[in-house]
Amino acid sequence: MKIVFMGTPEFAVPSLRALVRSGCEIAAVVTNPDEPKGRGLKVCPPAIKSAAEELGLPVIQVASLKEPGFADSLRILSPDLMVVVAFRILPKEIFTIPRLGTFNLHASLLPLYRGAAPINWAIINGERETGITTFFLDEKVDTGRIILQKKTDIGENETAGELAGRLSAIGSDAVLETLKMIERGTVKVMEQDGTLATKAPKITKEDCLIDWSKPAQTVHNFIRGFSPEPAAFSFMNGRLLKVFRAKRTGEPNPDQPGSVTVANGRLFAGCGDERLEILELQLEGKKKLDAREFIRGARIESDTKLSRSRD
Repeated sequence: MKIVFMGTPEFAVPSLRALVRSGCEIAAVVTNPDEPKGRGLKVCPPAIKSAAEELGLPVIQVASLKEPGFADSLRILSPDLMVVVAFRILPKEIFTIPRLGTFNLHASLLPLYRGAAPINWAIINGERETGITTFFLDEKVDTGRIILQKKTDIGENETAGELAGRLSAIGSDAVLETLKMIERGTVKVMEQDGTLATKAPKITKEDCLIDWSKPAQTVHNFIRGFSPEPAAFSFMNGRLLKVFRAKRTGEPNPDQPGSVTVANGRLFAGCGDERLEILELQLEGKKKLDAREFIRGARIESDTKLSRSRD
């Protein structure tokens, strides 16, 4: 079977590797253009491009899916199937090219968490369970007929990055299983119940600002839902402070929300009900540190507070 694979981030890499290991003919890997990243704005390739080149696969990089000739270049390849993992919204002109259609791997149990950031919002909302879904693309985003779903529990302290790593591995197995069902003609699709749909919109910087007046469990979920990227943040002494990892203590907070306490080499921040222990953080202009290292290098006065603004 001849396949065109579409994807961009590291999340898509295990699925591509699984398809290659299974002996599929990958006619092309479609991804985004190289982009400047990091402080030095060094131009870097998407993770899927690096993996494709390592595997000796042809790569097509496209800035706009409406670029003249892009659709024709896919038609010339005559793919039997297109597989999409963490890419962009495809127009009907593109996803209807393969004779067997196009299926997508989505990191939620659809129709829950339709949108760009399902892993993040599932954790932020305190979900205990999530999973992956493969489905045939339709014109409306994340609404197509479901082919296969696999569930997994979300760990109490699991971050979005850790969950993404697990789901990408589970997803790669699901991609192969879906492919085999399509090859054998044994797919039994299920329509999504739109009345159960929830949204997982693209994350903005404003979404990541911590509200310490909320309960500790809510803040804990918030921090791990944005870790490691883009990272939940607050302000300390006028400087931006990213928080990557924390844990609940179960201890009541006797101070104002956002109050910072250091005790026995441990760092605590007050929430609306309890103290939360901060385990890993990064002060603006500094490197990421665990709490003990941070305490040794930071000046934390008794009246230090974490706030929602630089003032």
